[in-house]
Amino acid sequence: MYQKLKNCVNIIRKKTDFKPKTAIVLGSGLGGYAHKLRVEAEVSYREIEGFPVSTVAGHEGKFLFGYIKDRPVVMMQGRVHYYEGYDMIDVVLPIRLMGMLGADTIFLTNAAGGINRDFTPGDLMLITDHIPSFVPSPLRGANIDELGTRFPDMSRVYDEELCEKVRVEAKKQDILLREGVYVQAQGPNYETPAEIRMFGTLGADAVGMSTACEAIAARHMGMRVCGISCITNMASGILDQPLDHQEVQRVADTVKEKFENLVTEII
Repeated sequence: MYQKLKNCVNIIRKKTDFKPKTAIVLGSGLGGYAHKLRVEAEVSYREIEGFPVSTVAGHEGKFLFGYIKDRPVVMMQGRVHYYEGYDMIDVVLPIRLMGMLGADTIFLTNAAGGINRDFTPGDLMLITDHIPSFVPSPLRGANIDELGTRFPDMSRVYDEELCEKVRVEAKKQDILLREGVYVQAQGPNYETPAEIRMFGTLGADAVGMSTACEAIAARHMGMRVCGISCITNMASGILDQPLDHQEVQRVADTVKEKFENLVTEII
């Protein structure tokens, strides 16, 4: 896997020598944030040999390199998910790749279902911790010593200094910022009401199908991690209505302006 990562780095370096300091992963319905970037180069996932390709509506499937104001950034416009059939080690390959390209900080965004009954669709939630126990660890198997230690500490996955910056900036912009624990489920099916009750009992405030595994891989490499969920729907059983992906994208679109302004100022 380390050789595969180096090969991916070499392919990208043949296309651009841009060195990012910050990485951003754009979740479902949030891909439009890319227009905030002063683009210097872009590389489609399909141009990188052995790279997992996103197959989900709302995920473009390319790296964008450029600047947000004066900050050099690499942006994933579309992520890959475990439910698409990839091994977990391939799901987090893009995260590791961005770290190897120079990013030491990563912002993870996602569309999530609200478990906490105080939440409403359209809320933004700062991720303060996560529960990844329902998917395989991305660190399973032989450790890649070049990236990090065999048994990395996960007591503070989400960087407290970055979390505080989000809180301060949200207050400045008069954005109601929720905070909570995110649980990653396997997908692609939405969860049953019984699963949601279980997650709530475990202390989860929101549920999705990504992010936690990416945060683990990033922390393994020593990257600083910040995560923000867009609550696009209430999770199964909270409201008496079915769930669908089009609704997720529609709600994400309604809050994109406040999300974009918040992320831009944090970066």
